[in-house]
Amino acid sequence: MEKLNFPEFQFRFKNRENKSLIFDRIRKKFVILTPEEWVRQHYLSYLMEIKHYPPTLINVEKKISVHGQPKRYDIVVFYPNGRVRILVECKAPQVRIDQETFDQIARYHLSLQADFLLIGNGLSHYCCQVDQDNASYHFLKEIPAYTISN
Repeated sequence: MEKLNFPEFQFRFKNRENKSLIFDRIRKKFVILTPEEWVRQHYLSYLMEIKHYPPTLINVEKKISVHGQPKRYDIVVFYPNGRVRILVECKAPQVRIDQETFDQIARYHLSLQADFLLIGNGLSHYCCQVDQDNASYHFLKEIPAYTISN
């Protein structure tokens, strides 16, 4: 897999039926290693190991309804009270982050009402804080870290 713009993390791999698999620590199972999954696993490791979010507050690939259509988000990080803190949209490294990609995470945000949106392809990362009151957002230099007061 391609080297991504993240610190080095340790992952568990295995092969089954001529397919490479990577262990997902949140889902607690091996999943097929696609370019997008490679990015997702790096974001999960970054959130847990660098930003110190507890695994119990992280959810991966769950279904939501967006305008009555079933969709699936990549990663959601919750506050301890169950409210959504961070919504993460992962793309494969070869996928350009553009307006269409931002529109996708914005649609998911309408259902989830996250305080922060994070989108990236493993090479480029964008994080913004949502201002619900003014229906706007502003870009941050980095992802906020977990603190007990979250």
